[in-house]
Amino acid sequence: PSNFLEIDVGNPQTVGVGRGRFTTYEIRVKTNLPIFKLKESTVRRRYSDFEWLRNELERESKVVVPPLPGKALLRQLPFRGDDGIFDDSFIEERKQALEQFINKVAGHPLAQNERCLHMFLQDEVIDKNYTPSKIRHT
Repeated sequence: PSNFLEIDVGNPQTVGVGRGRFTTYEIRVKTNLPIFKLKESTVRRRYSDFEWLRNELERESKVVVPPLPGKALLRQLPFRGDDGIFDDSFIEERKQALEQFINKVAGHPLAQNERCLHMFLQDEVIDKNYTPSKIRHT
């Protein structure tokens, strides 16, 4: 069988209250690529985790990293007639945009060698103090 890497972003959950409120997304990975230690994994990530990944890849790799969906600053203004960034339609749009982003990034052969991508996709907790490095095929 040919190599595959499937990444789904789904099952958004909004947690917290007030200014500490945010939405996390479930990231499900299925792959048979030998460079990934887990063939199947599920983690939860929030938008700021995607920002972290993008910044790490821009800093550490030669990959041209696609832009993330915008920060939606207008949606955070008070007195809107909806839930702003917690509105279901916005969360759905963002979920799809994040899925496109992570699939573009993870599909890049150079990005697949970056430790930050592996942590983002497969580690329960992202160690933001990690030492950037390349993953070696074992």
